[in-house]
Amino acid sequence: MIIRGRVWVLGDHINTDVIIPAKYKFRTGDFKELAKHVFEDLDPTLASKISKGDIIIAGRNFGMGSSREHAPRVIKEAGISAIVACSFARIFFRNAINVGLPVIEVKEVNKSFKQGDVAMIDLEKGIVRNETTMIEMKFSPYPDFIMNVMKAGGLAAYRKTHL
Repeated sequence: MIIRGRVWVLGDHINTDVIIPAKYKFRTGDFKELAKHVFEDLDPTLASKISKGDIIIAGRNFGMGSSREHAPRVIKEAGISAIVACSFARIFFRNAINVGLPVIEVKEVNKSFKQGDVAMIDLEKGIVRNETTMIEMKFSPYPDFIMNVMKAGGLAAYRKTHL
């Protein structure tokens, strides 16, 4: 699986309330509506700038906070195709896998990208490349089961076809 997209660079400790503010998350279960407010507290205009296929590059501890699947679902609904970060909160990482949002840990990846660069991720070979600067980094590919969940589009989709 190859993912290619424009990069949005975010910082360290992006918590789930920054991803989708609580004032919206409990008003509706409509993820299309919630996606209009993704990262609103970081940049009120960011949701309107994200295009389908874009990629987030972030620092440490991305997704800390709530254990709800709202955060990765809203990010995916907004059009983000993958997140590459220095590290993730464990519960966010697992929730992202469950909803079919690729999340990849690469130490110091945030130092190799600038806003607007183009990233290429090869999930099977374990490569992240900044196609603007041609800097390439490696990561451990997903185990087969998780790769199959990703290819299916998430755990629910995987279960429908495999169980």
